[in-house]
Amino acid sequence: MAKVISIANQKGGVGKTTTAINLSASIAAAENKTLLIDIDPQANSTSGLGYDGNNKSVYDVLVGQDDISNCITNTYMPFLDLLPSTINLVGAEVELINVDVRESILKKAIATIEERYDYVFIDCPPSLSILTLNSLTASNSVLIPVQCEYFALEGLGQLLNTINIVKKHFNPNLMIEGVLLTMFDTRLRLSHQVAEEVKKYFGNKVFDTVIQRNVRISEAPSHAKPVILYDAVSAGAQNYIGLASELMKRNLVENSQQDKVNE
Repeated sequence: MAKVISIANQKGGVGKTTTAINLSASIAAAENKTLLIDIDPQANSTSGLGYDGNNKSVYDVLVGQDDISNCITNTYMPFLDLLPSTINLVGAEVELINVDVRESILKKAIATIEERYDYVFIDCPPSLSILTLNSLTASNSVLIPVQCEYFALEGLGQLLNTINIVKKHFNPNLMIEGVLLTMFDTRLRLSHQVAEEVKKYFGNKVFDTVIQRNVRISEAPSHAKPVILYDAVSAGAQNYIGLASELMKRNLVENSQQDKVNE
């Protein structure tokens, strides 16, 4: 059964979509069956993997026009599938306003295909909308990217409050998968200060792996490739490979601990 992880932060420009694309690709490169769901109307994860968003998409799933299995597409990576986004998602919130249990639509859809995958990642929009609520309700955990810049912690309280509301009303088992420091510049004192503040706030929830500022990460989307395919030896590619390794190890430990509890 798949581990479903939302990648969320309502603050824009924190490396959320970059992380969704490159973490998914790195996990898939390790031959884990992986699905990336793009539920952001900007559809950057979709275009970042070379798709134009004109085919069936997550919009069709949310409004009940088609089954999720008919909307998932293969990518050029053997172990990575994509559920694309489309600009039509902008209107989905209005269309869903009178739908019963509308916050659980994605959860029900994922339940029909999760046996196919080891990991499902959801790229959430930079807002706390019905789309994000669907994602959090459908997920086992949330990965929070935080950029190493001024105001980094701004708005995180609101996101954590939303997570607690979702836990209380819709998904009591929702956990924080981890906090990821992005756009880290080793030359800047500010980056180190922000890292210290985040670690003070979140403790061992902060990933050891840090995503450094790297021009190859920025260039890769214009070539419609994850950075590990664009320049596998770049610092950015190595960062995301390290993050994938750390996340997989964390989940192996969690699974073994759960097995002992169940014995």
